[in-house]
Amino acid sequence: MKLSRNTKGISIILLLVVLTLLVAVLSMNVGKMNLSPLEVFKVIIGEGTSKQNLIVFDFRLPRIVLSILVGIGMGISGCIMQSLLKNDMASPGTLGISSGSGLFVLMYITLFASEGLLSPILLPGLAFAGGLTSAFLIFMFAFRRGRDISPTGLILTGVAMGSGYSALSLMLTLRLDKQQYDFALRWQAGDLWGDDWSYIMVLLPWVLIICFYVFYRSNTLNTLNLGNQTASGLGVAIKREFIGLTIAAVALASGSVALGGNFFFVGMVSPHLARKLVGPNHKLLLPTTALVGALVILIADTLTRTISFGAAIPTGIIITILVTPYFLYLLSKAS
Repeated sequence: MKLSRNTKGISIILLLVVLTLLVAVLSMNVGKMNLSPLEVFKVIIGEGTSKQNLIVFDFRLPRIVLSILVGIGMGISGCIMQSLLKNDMASPGTLGISSGSGLFVLMYITLFASEGLLSPILLPGLAFAGGLTSAFLIFMFAFRRGRDISPTGLILTGVAMGSGYSALSLMLTLRLDKQQYDFALRWQAGDLWGDDWSYIMVLLPWVLIICFYVFYRSNTLNTLNLGNQTASGLGVAIKREFIGLTIAAVALASGSVALGGNFFFVGMVSPHLARKLVGPNHKLLLPTTALVGALVILIADTLTRTISFGAAIPTGIIITILVTPYFLYLLSKAS
C-alpha cells in the first residue's frame, strides 16, 4: 500500500512537470505578438530571426522562468510554515513575513531607485533582512515564557504586524513620485517586474540552494508532524530544526517577494492542493507544492499577457480572482 501511494505520488509529480513544460511552451507562443510553435522551435535551435529571438529570449523566457521560481519559492515557504505551525492558514502573507520584506524593499526603492541603484543582488538580501526582522518580532511578541507558542496566537500576531507594516508602506508610497508610485503600486499587487536575466541569475541559485536544504530535511518535517514530544523522543533537535526551517521559509518568501511582489494566496493555497494530490509525506509534498505554485503563477501570467483587460493588470490580481473561491472553501471547512 505504501509503495502504491508513493508510486501514485511520483506519477502525479511527473504529470505536473509535463503540464508545467506544456504551459511554458504555450506561454512562449502567445502574447501581443503571437509566435507559432514552429517559430519558437526555430528560435530554440538557433534558427530564429532577430525579432523572434528578442521576443523569446528577452521578453517571454525570462518572465516564464521568473514565474516558475516565484511560484516555487512562495509555495514551499507556505508548506514549511503550515507544517511547522500545524495550521492550514499559515503562510508568508498571514504571518506578516511578506509585508516585512515588502517594507524593506519599498524603503530601498524610495531612497535609492531614483538614482539607478536598483541592484539585483541587494534586493533579495534586503527583502530577506526585512522578512527575518519581521519573523523575529512576530515570534518575540507571540512568545510566552514556560509555554509552547500557540500557532493561532502566532498567526494573529502576524496579521497585526502585517497591518502595521502595510501602514508604514503606505506612508512611504505617498512620498514617491509618479513613476515610483506606479511601480510600488503594481509591485504590491503582485507584478512580476524582475523579468531580467540579471535578477533571475541571482534568484535562481537562491531558490535552488534553499530548496535543496528543505528537501534534505523532508524526513525531519515528517517527524515534526507527529508532534513535538514524539519528535523529541525520536532524537530531533526541535528548536534547532524549527529555527533552520523557519529561516529557509523566510528566505524563499523574501526572494520571491523582492522580484515578484506579494503573491499572498500562492503560499497558502499551493500546499493545500498538493496535500490533496499526494498526501502529507514531505518527500512528495514539497516537490508537488513547488510545481503547483509554479503552475498557478505561470497560468495567471500567461492570461494577463494574452487576454486584453483594458489595462495592464498585475499577475497577482488574476491569481487572487482565480483562487479566492478555493480560499473561501478552506475557510468554510475550518469553521
